[in-house]
Amino acid sequence: MLRPRIIACLLVSNKGLVKTVGFGDPKYVGDPINAVKIFNEKEVDELVVLDIDATVQGNGPDYKMIQQLAVECRMPLCYGGGVKSAEHAKTIIGLGVEKVAVSAALVENPNLVVAMAEEIGSQSVVAVLDLKKKRLSSRYEVWTHNGTVNTGKTAPEFASELQRLGVGEIVINSIDNDGRMKGYDLTMVSQVREAVDVPLSVLGGAGSLEDIAQLIGKFGVIGAAAGSLFVFKGAYRAVLINYPSAAQRDQLIRNHLPGA
Repeated sequence: MLRPRIIACLLVSNKGLVKTVGFGDPKYVGDPINAVKIFNEKEVDELVVLDIDATVQGNGPDYKMIQQLAVECRMPLCYGGGVKSAEHAKTIIGLGVEKVAVSAALVENPNLVVAMAEEIGSQSVVAVLDLKKKRLSSRYEVWTHNGTVNTGKTAPEFASELQRLGVGEIVINSIDNDGRMKGYDLTMVSQVREAVDVPLSVLGGAGSLEDIAQLIGKFGVIGAAAGSLFVFKGAYRAVLINYPSAAQRDQLIRNHLPGA
């Protein structure tokens, strides 16, 4: 039986682990490899690592760093950052990564989904959609390059197009809620969930396990991803790598998953 995944998301900038607020003001919080080691001990469901410099700086994937992460990681690993071709994706999978995330390159060429799926299998192709709500509107638009370029594409329509092309999973990331730890944007999730039925994960805004419980309670089998929640502790945002225990996760899912 499929169950919700509670996913830790790490942002990498200049080879260091950072956290952002609203996609800006990156704060250095440590070494990515050390964080992976701690998450190994905590038996995390899945880890997503996103290099937020690569696309903005015009760089390709950092294969050396990816290999270091993959060798250390003992949980399913998804990597994104600078991926522009099916060959990039093939190389990353060859380094021991389970899934490859791509964002801006899909806006430029949605058919990249098809090429990547042929190389690595659709189950390993993940589209990351960074979304921002248009002012005075219910419309959520897709932005790229760390939230600096508005593509003009609406979230449900683009997600539906990617599903038609064969994407294996979609991650929707709220730019407005990023790092604020005040809860997920459930309206945003509803719009995309109604448009697609591929596996969907949500990032941006989780500040407590109750936020995750609320997401699972409303949408059932879904990926609940978080960054700040798993690297900060307390009102003063002291750096502390943390993650709910297996018992906590089981109880959360048992109490909130519809029909469980």
